[in-house]
Amino acid sequence: MSELFSRRSLLTVPNAITLVRLLCLPVFLWALFGRDSRLAAGVIIGCLGATDWVDGWVARRFNQTSPFGALFDPTVDRLLFIVGLLALGLDGAVHIAVAVLILAREIGVGLMMVIATAFGMERFAVTYLGKWATFVLMFAVPALTLSTSGIALEPLFQLVGWVLVVPGLALSWLTAVQYVPKVQEHLRAGRKRRTTV
Repeated sequence: MSELFSRRSLLTVPNAITLVRLLCLPVFLWALFGRDSRLAAGVIIGCLGATDWVDGWVARRFNQTSPFGALFDPTVDRLLFIVGLLALGLDGAVHIAVAVLILAREIGVGLMMVIATAFGMERFAVTYLGKWATFVLMFAVPALTLSTSGIALEPLFQLVGWVLVVPGLALSWLTAVQYVPKVQEHLRAGRKRRTTV
C-alpha cells in the first residue's frame, strides 16, 4: 500500500496526463448540460477518446510506469467512458438503446473483474479484440454526438457513427462473453497460487 501511494509512484508525467484527462470530465458535462452544446461535448469526448493511449505510451516510453498509474489510468478511462456515455444518453445526443447496450457491457464486465479480483483472481491483460472494440466505440460515440449537433456535416457523422457503433457493439459483447472463461481460469490460478505459497 505504501508503494502504491509513494511519491515516486504518484508524481509521474503519465499520472499528470491522466489527471488532466479526468479534469476534462466536468468541462464536458458543463458543455453538454450547461451550455447545451453537443458540438463542444462531442469534440471534448472525441479528444478524450483519441488521447486514451497517450499516458500509457509515455509511461512505457520513458520508463515511468508505477503501481498507482497501473490502477489510476484504467479507472479514469472507465470513468470517462461510463459517465460520458451516461450523460450523452440522458441528453439524447446518443440513442438511448446504444447507450444502454454499451453501459450494460462496461458495468457488467467491470463488476465481474472487481468481484473476481476480490476473490483472488490473477490479473490478466485486456484481449486484442477487447482493445479494438473500445477503440471503435470511442470514435463511434463522438461521431453520433456530432450527428445531432446542428453542424452541416451531421449526415456524414451519422453515417460514420452507425457504421462504427454496430461492429463496435458486436465486438464488445463478444469479448464480454469470452472474458467469462478467462476470469474462471485466472481465478483458479490465483487460488492455486495462494494455496501453494
